[in-house]
Amino acid sequence: MKILIIGGTGTISTAISRRLADSGHDLSIINRGNANDRLQTHIKFMEADINDEKAVSECLGDMTFDVVCDFIGFVQPQLERDFRLFGGRTKQFVYISSASAYNKLPSDYVITEGTSLANPYWEYSRNKIQCEEYLMKLYREEGFPVTIVRPSHTYCERSVPLGVHGKNGSWQVIKRMLEGKPVIIHGDGTSLWTMTDSRDFAEGFIGLLGNPHAIGEAFQITSGETLTWNQIYQTIARCLGVELKPYYVSSEFLAAVSDYDFTGSLIGDKANSVVFDNSKLKRAVPDFRPKIRFEKGVKDTLNYVLSHRECQAEDEEFDRWCDKVIAALENAKKEILGFI
Repeated sequence: MKILIIGGTGTISTAISRRLADSGHDLSIINRGNANDRLQTHIKFMEADINDEKAVSECLGDMTFDVVCDFIGFVQPQLERDFRLFGGRTKQFVYISSASAYNKLPSDYVITEGTSLANPYWEYSRNKIQCEEYLMKLYREEGFPVTIVRPSHTYCERSVPLGVHGKNGSWQVIKRMLEGKPVIIHGDGTSLWTMTDSRDFAEGFIGLLGNPHAIGEAFQITSGETLTWNQIYQTIARCLGVELKPYYVSSEFLAAVSDYDFTGSLIGDKANSVVFDNSKLKRAVPDFRPKIRFEKGVKDTLNYVLSHRECQAEDEEFDRWCDKVIAALENAKKEILGFI
């Protein structure tokens, strides 16, 4: 197939780009060229800012595609731009949305594509919902061949997936573990979550490309493995060969005492127990079988991060904030106990 990816070098898209290139597809990628060295050289790279519509149109010329995939569309005006650029140019347009768009207080904790979309806590998710609604309207009224994909917590080799971390990513939490410091876990660590290795995600995603059963439909792609946050952190500590020293803090408190977006990322997403039902995807892509358990996937990630200095972004501000939160709660315990 002749495929164009907008982005192509991110947490989710890198594994897809690699697999498509290795499978012999005619793959083009349009991005600003900042991380293309992660990918094979025989991919056709078009260096342009997708937000510069005129420059992108000049790059495209009269090219047409079997599939166009947008990994970096976050707000409706960006999708309106995509329709202007690719309406009539492609047989399938795949939009990467987010499972955070699901209503996390549904009547059933099992999430399917039929679960309602609502997230009053996170603007990011509400924007994704708006983008989905816009694209489905184009499908119904204009025949634009849309497929919507909703990833949940997907990770690659460059960043360890965690619930509570700073603005520079997860390295500082890993560093705290290695130094024997306590690490903050939201809630009591018993809520359920799903982690998906990007290599498994790529298998399900690619199965939807050129798939007639995918047009006009939405699919979630996740691992079938459900873990508690305690299990997630314990697995990471075990792979590091260190003792986990958890410090449990409510998500509401974390959101109230920081300028990190924990209202959205925790209360609107990760603090809720969810189990994903991938039956719809497996009907459309019968060969989809996630193979990488979290213990194997996160061990590969840790090995990569620990051996690549560029993945170890220090975040001293977050480190101090963790210490301050823990000290404040310990002092509160002493103060309350002092009145007994």
